[in-house]
Amino acid sequence: MAEYTKRYNPNRSSEWNYGGEKWKLSRSKIDLFIECPRCFYLDNKLGTKRPGMPSFNLNIAVDALFKKEFDVHRKAGTKHPIMEQYHVDAVPFVHKDMDRWRDNFDGVQFLHEPTGLMVSGAVDDIWITPNDELIVVDYKATSKIGTIETLSDSSWEDQYKRQVGVYQWLLRQKGFTVLDTAYFVYANASSEEDAFDNKLIFETTLVPCVGTADWIEPVLGDIKECLEKEHIPPSGEKCEYCPYREASGKKLQALHKKLS
Repeated sequence: MAEYTKRYNPNRSSEWNYGGEKWKLSRSKIDLFIECPRCFYLDNKLGTKRPGMPSFNLNIAVDALFKKEFDVHRKAGTKHPIMEQYHVDAVPFVHKDMDRWRDNFDGVQFLHEPTGLMVSGAVDDIWITPNDELIVVDYKATSKIGTIETLSDSSWEDQYKRQVGVYQWLLRQKGFTVLDTAYFVYANASSEEDAFDNKLIFETTLVPCVGTADWIEPVLGDIKECLEKEHIPPSGEKCEYCPYREASGKKLQALHKKLS
């Protein structure tokens, strides 16, 4: 059997681009627009996305195990021990669409009528209180010194607030009552053990995060305007991809001119 080699495809099929039958505005695409409108336009309008990053397989494994673990309590209708530990009065939410809502190619979907954009976001988990209020939950895995109790010392704090904010907004559009406070189930691997011994030691904590959603409607309007334009939008202030493209393009053009 021939070995499979993944290759970068700079020209995605048009059905996955804006206007194509398979295109949706995912939560990650919204975040890309906020980071860099130009990269977003190249990806969603022109079909050339940024080169992919290596998969964090350990994080994916932790996510999968967390889902199995919480699904045991979902089926039994019981609280997970971490809910007891942090005094969260809730149990994992049971819904016929739960598996679909957690699927990266499906997720919670809502057609935003003012823009005509189909917005989607794949949740890791949802809990429900005795008052039928939903709680958005996301799983994270990392390895850093100390106990993770807050997002305030993380460079990802704003992005995480937007992430859970989109999930909360989507569920509210579906008619659910959703609490403003979401939770991150954080698995922090220790690097302070004496040896590896074929195992990692994790400390799991529950980190609250108040999601923000007031920015979503205006941004959806900006995204729609961006996608309908035929000229290239500006790059993001902190984007590293746009300066790379510009610098490498100029150097290659100068070399080509010199050689010809």
